[in-house]
Amino acid sequence: MGLKVIGTGFGRTGTNSLKVTLEHLGLGPCHHMYELRDNPDLMPFWQAVARGARPDWDKAFPGYSSSVDWPSVSYWRKITAYYGDAKIIHLQRPDDAWIKSLHATIYPTLRDIESVEPGHHRDLLDFCRELIWDQGFGGRMGDVDYALSIYRTHNAEIRAAFTPDRMLIFEASDGWQPLCRFLDVAVPDIPFPHVNRSQEFQEGQEDASKWEKPT
Repeated sequence: MGLKVIGTGFGRTGTNSLKVTLEHLGLGPCHHMYELRDNPDLMPFWQAVARGARPDWDKAFPGYSSSVDWPSVSYWRKITAYYGDAKIIHLQRPDDAWIKSLHATIYPTLRDIESVEPGHHRDLLDFCRELIWDQGFGGRMGDVDYALSIYRTHNAEIRAAFTPDRMLIFEASDGWQPLCRFLDVAVPDIPFPHVNRSQEFQEGQEDASKWEKPT
């Protein structure tokens, strides 16, 4: 199938809202970190890539039409080059809102993983700790200034990498119009989805069953 749309924004910029949106527009399934949560068979591929294995990108996205969030955003240069015809949607939000959300959700979750019992949930958190905390933020996710510098550098590199005909810089608050115009699809007659806000994320961590694959 191959990816038709690639999201390049960090987590906590509205990636799950974009996932839901793309799937509603017929550009799914959309790959997101939640896919690794719900499909344990996807984990070994990404664990190997994080540890230096040379990836076969077609095997990374079996049956997916789009991708957002980590883990794919960590390899955005290679993935956007491999899927050279895919459109790029770069999600971002104001610096202060992003760091506040990061430190209310992902940061404490990865900081406190030693308390999590062995199992798929713990394996996923260990992977996220390696890929995002260690590799992405150099072990300094808790340092506000440093984490913001990583975020700002990432956004600047994305903006410099693509021409406007291939990339849309987008905030979830922008709603349907610019997104649908960029993707050349009709605007749905429903409210734009806003999901996985910080409180919802925190509640999901408290209920470990939400990390298990549905039956």
